Amino acid sequence: MPKKRSGGGLSPTQQAAKFLGVSVLAGAVLAGIALPAVGALGLAAKGSVESFDALPTSLKTPPLSQRTTILDAEGGTIATVYSRDRTVVDLKDISPYMQKAIVAIEDSRFYEHGAIDLKGVLRAVNKNARSGEVSEGASTLTQQYVKNVFVEEAGDDPTKVAQATQQTIGRKIQELKLAIQVEEELGKKKILENYLNITFFGQQAYGVEAASQRYFSKHAKDLNVQEAALLAGIVQSPSRYDPVNDEAEATKRRNVVLNRMAQVGDISPAEAEKAKKAPLGLKVSKPKNGCITAVKNASFFCDYVREVFLSDEVFGKTRKDRAKVWNQGGLTIRTTLDPQAQASVQQSLKDHVNQSDSVAAASTLVEPGTGKVLAMGQSKPYGYGKNETEINYSVDHGLGGSNYGFPTGSTFKPFVAAAALEEGRPPTQEYSSPYEMPYPEPVQTCSGKPWLNTAGEKVPNESESEVGPYRLKEAMALSVNTYFVQMVADIGLCPVMKMTDALHVVQGSGEKLPEVPAVSLGSKGVAPLTMASAYAAFASRGMYCTPVAIESITQKIGNEQKPLDVPKSTCSRAMSEKTADTVSTLLQGVVDSGTGKAAGLTDRDNAGKTGTTDERKNAWFVGYTPNLSGAVWVGSASQQVQMKDITIGGQYHDLVFGGAVPGPIWKDAMTGALSGKDSPSFNLVDIPDEKKDKDKDKNKDKGRDKKKPDDGSNGDDAGFIGGLPDGGTGNGGPGGFPGGNLIQGPGNGPGGRH
Repeated sequence: MPKKRSGGGLSPTQQAAKFLGVSVLAGAVLAGIALPAVGALGLAAKGSVESFDALPTSLKTPPLSQRTTILDAEGGTIATVYSRDRTVVDLKDISPYMQKAIVAIEDSRFYEHGAIDLKGVLRAVNKNARSGEVSEGASTLTQQYVKNVFVEEAGDDPTKVAQATQQTIGRKIQELKLAIQVEEELGKKKILENYLNITFFGQQAYGVEAASQRYFSKHAKDLNVQEAALLAGIVQSPSRYDPVNDEAEATKRRNVVLNRMAQVGDISPAEAEKAKKAPLGLKVSKPKNGCITAVKNASFFCDYVREVFLSDEVFGKTRKDRAKVWNQGGLTIRTTLDPQAQASVQQSLKDHVNQSDSVAAASTLVEPGTGKVLAMGQSKPYGYGKNETEINYSVDHGLGGSNYGFPTGSTFKPFVAAAALEEGRPPTQEYSSPYEMPYPEPVQTCSGKPWLNTAGEKVPNESESEVGPYRLKEAMALSVNTYFVQMVADIGLCPVMKMTDALHVVQGSGEKLPEVPAVSLGSKGVAPLTMASAYAAFASRGMYCTPVAIESITQKIGNEQKPLDVPKSTCSRAMSEKTADTVSTLLQGVVDSGTGKAAGLTDRDNAGKTGTTDERKNAWFVGYTPNLSGAVWVGSASQQVQMKDITIGGQYHDLVFGGAVPGPIWKDAMTGALSGKDSPSFNLVDIPDEKKDKDKDKNKDKGRDKKKPDDGSNGDDAGFIGGLPDGGTGNGGPGGFPGGNLIQGPGNGPGGRH
């Protein structure tokens, strides 16, 4: 078997084969093709003509893939992403030295010959024959450009790349014929421009502009002679002549190019000698690609934008079509991200939760009435190392989030209240609300088949002192579980399902919520963005708007900018203004004197709801002002951490409540995001206070004081979800983790993101 020579050379057998190949190609050219002075090709020899004519004549030039820039709402750059780092420029924006250097070293007779250089072919055959090896090639710059088009079209498909670069006579003849077409259609200047924009210069840089920025941190139009010579020399072998990793080899190659430029008269011998003595002058800028490089801690938002692009049919019928547009790049994407809000969210998360904590936190802010996503962040940064994650806890699994979202606890109760109000129940509605009770039955469903408590499951309140009767206002403020269970039994499940459908509340998996009573107490996993968007409907007096992250997109194709259609927020009425205003009045009571007291803002109208789930594995606060809605989740993505006797952000907690950790995060994030912004008021409604028995009040206060100091967290619904009859199997939590009774997830749960 023939062996390679040391240093990567070809064996004698391989040399002979390649020499024979060049000779055959030359023979085919000489036998079938004559080259007139004007550069067009005359054809002779009937058999050769017929075979040559059978080849395709049209070179389908794909738009060159370029970098995409993602901007915030004010036009600041968040990140650049690309399949290939390339910025297409006009020939006038490329240094004349660069143009001369590439021609001198790659095809010095470029302006004299046609699609092929017949003299060059004969010279190469003769020289290779004399040397006994392939020491000189014969491809023209035009032929090299055609090959690069094939490579560009192949993209990242290794099979197609191999086909595009295979060294066969058939491929060479095909490239030759297509080169004829290119010469006739484009002309020399355009071919040179296209070549300099398409070719690979190493270090992830495609095209001369990206290469100039990579190696010298300057524009291609500003390259001097020695810099141009260095880049021109890289093209033949980007790995061998890489100046970053082998300065000596790159210097030798640069000097070869300078000598060649002097030989063909592009520069004088004196200029060449002076340039050869100059240092390489590298000023390398590292490749910055992908959402991991995003500034403003906006990596997760950046990833969300990418996932929206890949999933929305406005950008293409299939995901493959959309991915092709994304990878082609050249996009300038203006997003909804508000720099002030984003900075506030991230600072609040940093102040309250450490990256190294055993739990994580995620927060998302949405603008009511428009659906604009203004901020998105989390305590564990985007990455692949320890205490980092690529999972976006704020969004659904289909957009890069957890498998199922996170159980919401009592933050779900306002949806039940809104459904009851829409059904005509008054805001003074009263239920007996005992400390503990079996789930009432039967409960009517949309299907007409009533739900029955066949397992005899019970639901307790957080504290034994929470004993009714209660009216809605106090039940919401104290987050009384048995009250809302009775409310669901009263109105049935179907109104609740219709309300959550209108608010687009789905599980993090994208599946609809199950029609079972336990869902009313937040037993199912939902994403923070979903919750923030749903609560925004209360803020906008009943109008729900689908979340949007993209304001506009333009795509650069060649030298032209083309605007693309982008998905728009769709707003629809989810409930009456009166219902929304009533819910806002109820939830204002939560932050004034209820479980969310620690989250309440002091300088503007605000409302919200706390939530804590079984074994304190999840804690939530979701709230809003008339002009901003936000959700905060704290917990373990794996659902394995019980937030008891735990230190979070350097602060010890014996028990974590929705009002005690997520509440302050929400408060600080909202305060910073709204600083200097308008302070509109809610349209509150009058809800008469319940007449309370003095002795009962005293006992309740006494019970609470014994349990916990007045930090606004008492009365939350921790510890009640386990064993709820929600129709699940109980053997799977989010993402396939053993969740016990927490989520009652499907089977053992699929793997993947969680």
